[in-house]
Amino acid sequence: MSSHSQPSSLWISWLLAVAAGVVAFGLVLVLLPSLARQGFSVLVYASPERIDSFGEEAARYISLAHAVLGGVMVGWGAALFYITRTLLARGSRFAWNLVALSVFAWYVPDTSYSLLSGYWQNALLNTVFLVLFAVPLLATRGRLSNDA
Repeated sequence: MSSHSQPSSLWISWLLAVAAGVVAFGLVLVLLPSLARQGFSVLVYASPERIDSFGEEAARYISLAHAVLGGVMVGWGAALFYITRTLLARGSRFAWNLVALSVFAWYVPDTSYSLLSGYWQNALLNTVFLVLFAVPLLATRGRLSNDA
């Protein structure tokens, strides 16, 4: 008889909320480009107008980069939400591995480049997201079945 069972609904709800937050953040990047530019401008330069001072063409390109990033985040967050809601909620170790791997695969290169390029503020933001994922992942790790 296996000692594994379904993860606590607290941790599943937590992961669902974080995944929904990733989707919401991505949508802000796509749908509210001015707000996104101002937010990152405050994060990096402590001034909401700094990125816009780069000129109209540069600001438009930064908005495009934010929108592309936002679209990817919407897709990633939706996949995380679905995996968590369906498979991980049933206790699937495979689902846990998918979520943990995708978070790790995002965090390491994004945060490394942020630090190497001198934008520690983005690394700090990334670390907040990492912790939000890590707490429920670590809490559920021992309560999963060894499915395929």
